[in-house]
Amino acid sequence: MTAAALLQAARSLESTGNVGTSGNLSVRHTDPAQGPGMLITPSGVPYEQLQEDALVFVDSEGAPRGRYAPSSEWRFHLAIYADRPDAGAVVHSHSPHATALACLGRPLPAFHYEVAFAGGKDIRCAPYATFGTEQISVNVLAALEGRRACLIANHGAVCLGETMDKALFLARELEQLARIYSLCLAMGEPKVLSDEEMAHVVEKFAAYGPREV
Repeated sequence: MTAAALLQAARSLESTGNVGTSGNLSVRHTDPAQGPGMLITPSGVPYEQLQEDALVFVDSEGAPRGRYAPSSEWRFHLAIYADRPDAGAVVHSHSPHATALACLGRPLPAFHYEVAFAGGKDIRCAPYATFGTEQISVNVLAALEGRRACLIANHGAVCLGETMDKALFLARELEQLARIYSLCLAMGEPKVLSDEEMAHVVEKFAAYGPREV
């Protein structure tokens, strides 16, 4: 996957509700000289100022190459690529509604059928761990088992996709779902769809998206 796709996504991360330099993005990438790994956004550089030479290559062993240090969350990005062959891109955001639910430690249940975009009947919330640590990687991987998105307690959200477009779409969708769920909670507890219905929706979503007929 190209650096251009990563740059374009980073510059549009605010469309998820993310503010400032919080959050980070990466794509699976193979460097001709250094082998397989990933390209990830650098630590602390405003997204609107990003240029291709600011992106950081991190190889499969965790060794960075670049002008800047990689995002402090590079460990869980790299762990996702090692664990999930279906992941071509990862978006980590601190969008407000998703982060608010994460700060409450609340997963998203099947209150709306579009929760199934994440691959299952709910969107889990990983337990809290200090940012940038090995433990947060362990927690995120567990929460993503059988899913393409999760929350991280007292932190934010993580979404993965085969492409950056799909990962960014899911990050936007997760924030919208979190917003609607927050509105529901302000009025009461929403009705939750059955596991059987959500399994049916997950199956239908496998064929969702533009296609020729």
